[in-house]
Amino acid sequence: MRTEDLLAAMVADAAPVRRLRPPLVRAALWLGLSVLAIAAVVGVAGFRPDLAERLGRSWEVAQLAAAGVTGALAAIAAFHLALPDRSDAWALLPLPGFAVWVASLGWGCVADFLRLGPEGLTLGPSWGCLGFILGLSVPLGGAMLVALRHAAPIRPVPTAATGVLSVAMLASVGLSLVHHLDAAVMVLVWHVGAVLVAVALSAGLSRPTFRAARRLSAAFA
Repeated sequence: MRTEDLLAAMVADAAPVRRLRPPLVRAALWLGLSVLAIAAVVGVAGFRPDLAERLGRSWEVAQLAAAGVTGALAAIAAFHLALPDRSDAWALLPLPGFAVWVASLGWGCVADFLRLGPEGLTLGPSWGCLGFILGLSVPLGGAMLVALRHAAPIRPVPTAATGVLSVAMLASVGLSLVHHLDAAVMVLVWHVGAVLVAVALSAGLSRPTFRAARRLSAAFA
């Protein structure tokens, strides 16, 4: 068979491909869905009773703002990383916001120590924090992986990691609005720990999850 005939046969049998929306549009839609889901959980649980007092502290406001910004930037990064013509450097986009978030938590620990002494650095168990963030990250992160399933042969690990980082950071914002933790060191350990666990799980399971999502999508196509 001549090359021209082979190309003509391939074109004749090719199915139409729907063009993906721009990454910023897809990220905005995803963020809207995530915010609605987290707002519903916060609406059911109710705001923490000391929220107004906590927001009077500069590091608390910085913590919430940095977490929200990091979640938004991580979502944008994930949808860019899922495209083959984008740079790997998109994975770095949420890191400055994440660093500011951790730094604000660290400053809260210093402020608690100056205000309360060694008692301000008392660390105790708070499995509810871990459960809240992971509980939201698993379903929302799984849905994001389905939305990014075409990234499987491209950059599965950074795409999954930034996608679930977005979900986990937004879940941390929701958790800060409903869950009471007196010591900043508790927030530092449990919030950051839960976010890192969620990201590690998503990165480690990214390849089989993407493959499963693609098979599921093909089955319903």
